[in-house]
This record gives sequence, structure tokens and C-alpha cells, in this order.
Amino acid sequence: MADVLVVAEVFEGKVRKATCAAIACARQAAAALGSGYCVLALGSGLDEAAKELAGYGAAKVLVADDPSLDQYLAEKYAPTVAALAKDFAAVFGTATAFGKDLLPRVAGRLGAGYAADITRVVFEGGKLLYERPMFAGNAYGVCELVSAVHVVSVRQSAFEAAAPAGGASPIEKVAVVAPGAAAGRIAWDRFAQVKSARPELAEAKVVVSGGRGVKDKFSDLLGPLADLLGAAIGATRAACDAGNAGPELQVGQTGKIVAPELYFAVGISGAIQHVAGMKGSKVIVAINKDPEAPIFQVADYGLVADLFKAVPELVERVRAVKG
Repeated sequence: MADVLVVAEVFEGKVRKATCAAIACARQAAAALGSGYCVLALGSGLDEAAKELAGYGAAKVLVADDPSLDQYLAEKYAPTVAALAKDFAAVFGTATAFGKDLLPRVAGRLGAGYAADITRVVFEGGKLLYERPMFAGNAYGVCELVSAVHVVSVRQSAFEAAAPAGGASPIEKVAVVAPGAAAGRIAWDRFAQVKSARPELAEAKVVVSGGRGVKDKFSDLLGPLADLLGAAIGATRAACDAGNAGPELQVGQTGKIVAPELYFAVGISGAIQHVAGMKGSKVIVAINKDPEAPIFQVADYGLVADLFKAVPELVERVRAVKG
């Protein structure tokens, strides 16, 4: 019997990349417990998503496919997750807007302990313990959950995305548990999604981010570099608050957590709130005219220069190399 359940995040019929981090974490926890893990997908029209999830080596892929789950509402998803979770020792999900909304409600229904945004699983004394960041990532604590079921959200940037393990897990349909009366007072209105030809920020392999120093030149200055590299554009909270970048582009403690292979920090001083959201990046390149800027302490490569001159020159060099 598998001891760990992973709640997959599926959007428009596709599995989100953050789910692969939750699977990687679940594999570690299951190995420590000497058991396996299952994956649960909820929504409508999940055939392709279920087939994809079946390639990750789970004991089973559980599918709650129903028209009533066509649009995500925590009030409708939580009863089904909680009903299935009772048979598992731990439930893992993504530390995204989806997981942060759903998992606390699941924990509440189960009367279970909840560990949010974990970065590591520790197996000690026959128990699963969970490391999580505190104080914008300047300190880490290890928490122990004493409830029968553990509910955990996994920070995507802390775990290498799980790769398909080969083979095909059995796919099992599960019944959808009807929501309570309170759910009838909640209705889906709309999803105001910002469409972009560039990669989604949280899933991009390359991110070009700008800070206050970029001023209102995000599109003119950072756009050409991002397009050349097939990158997403990010921003600091200061840049978003100033109206120079949209709120959906914010990277940091109160924005999105990213861990791309390459991260450009352009005109970013390096406040701890921003660094907390991108320090998991594989390679960090900083461009700032202030040689004392804190961003250089976390950067792999740093350039002290006027960004309005350096970035266009960089674009020219990259364009020349790409032919």
C-alpha cells in the first residue's frame, strides 16, 4: 500500500511543472517510509493528463474526472481530496496558488497538521520531518506533524523536477465527493489570465528580471533580450508597485518563486524579499551600477555597469553569436 499521495495540479488539461517537484519530494518520502506513492488528478477532461502522470512510476494514478470540477474551486475539490487522503500517511501538493488555496482546506477537513512551502524532507527516528524557510529564507526550521495524516505543500524551486520513470502506472477512476451546502454559495466567475507569447514565469528555463532601476523601459530594454533567449520576464515588487511591470511578473517572497537554469537580475539591488524568490536559480547574472549592491553576493556572474548601455550591448553580442 502506498503511504504518500500527490495532488497533481492540472490546468486546461495539462500537468503543471510544479507537480513534478511535488512528485520528486513524494518519491523521497515514500522511499524513507519503505512504500510507494499515488498521484491524484482532479478536473474535467483528464485523459491526456492521466496518461502523462502514469509515466512517473506511481503505484496508481487516481482520477476524479467530472464536469462539476471543470473549473477549480477549493470548496469543490477539497472534499474529494480529503476523503481519499484518509488512507495515506502524507499528502503532498504544490506550493503554488493552487496548492496554497486547496491544501489548508484539506488539512482542516482532516484535522491534520499542515507544513507549508517545504524545501526538504527529513526522515529521523522513524518519522517524516519537514524543513521550511523562515524570515524570507534567512533561516530554516524543521517541523514535526503529529497528526495521523500529514498535509504538505512543496516549494518547486527546492526540488529537481521528477523525470518520467518509464512504464505505465494503472489508472483508476475515483468518485467525486459532493461538496457541502456552503459550496453552493460559491460560484465560478472568470479567470482573468494574462496571455503572453513568452514562457510562463514559474516554469521558464530562463528568466530576465528587472528592478526599480529599469524604470519604465521593461518592454524596450528587457524584451529584446528575453525574446533572444526564449525567456520569461520577471520583476521586483518595487517595479510592480511603481506600475512599470504587471503584478503577474513579480518574483519574490510575496510573488512567484522561480528556479530557472539562468536568471538575469537587471537593475535589482537584491533585497532579501526578492532573493527569497529566485536564489534557487542554477546560474544568476547580475547587472547593476552599484558595486555594493547585495545582489552580487548571490550572483554567479556580476557586471558593474550602466544597465541602459550594458543590456543593449549584450543583446547585440547574443544576436551575433546566434547568427
